Amino acid sequence: MTTTRVETLALTDGRELRVTIAEPDGAVRGGLVVLHEARGITAGVRTLVSSLAAEGWLAVAPHLYEADRVHGDDIREQVSKLSGDRLLEDTDVAFVWLGQQGVSPDRMGVVGFDIGGTVAMVVAASRTIGAAVTVQGPGILEPLSDGLPALVDVASDLSCPWLGIYRDDDSEEVNKLRDAVASSESASDLVRFDASGDEAWSRALNWFDAHMR
Repeated sequence: MTTTRVETLALTDGRELRVTIAEPDGAVRGGLVVLHEARGITAGVRTLVSSLAAEGWLAVAPHLYEADRVHGDDIREQVSKLSGDRLLEDTDVAFVWLGQQGVSPDRMGVVGFDIGGTVAMVVAASRTIGAAVTVQGPGILEPLSDGLPALVDVASDLSCPWLGIYRDDDSEEVNKLRDAVASSESASDLVRFDASGDEAWSRALNWFDAHMR
């Protein structure tokens, strides 16, 4: 499996952003910004970054928290502090880094899981990139934090092809998100299925293959 490494990137406000990176061994088919779950940069996130690189994607995962991992009650506190402006700054730096590696904007994408899926949709509604995938993103009707919008409120603003992946047993909120996304001028799809990691993985990769060539 492709190994990962951690680098530090400078932000315009003087902060430094840690990122976990994995590079393909062969030709680069494009670049993906990977947005982590509520617990932070877990072993699973590092494995995902590595697996994407093995598929030919230059993958970079910004560390959205100051600590790499959070636990228990600290998770809720970290999520409540999320700021849309700061998250966009963090993802922008990751996209700039991909550009410095020779990846053009139309071959850049974003994929997020859990809270990262929420942020991925916010990015897709405010940045011009190749494609985006949200997996199990919460905050559909009510914002996750004061600094983030509800997903139904940004759905019509999607500026790139967006795929949402949710479980079959998710609530009626997901249907409302599907209806909201339908008003967007960008290609979009929202799929629901009996939770299968392999199926979600295949759908995400196929979405990027279809829209980032």
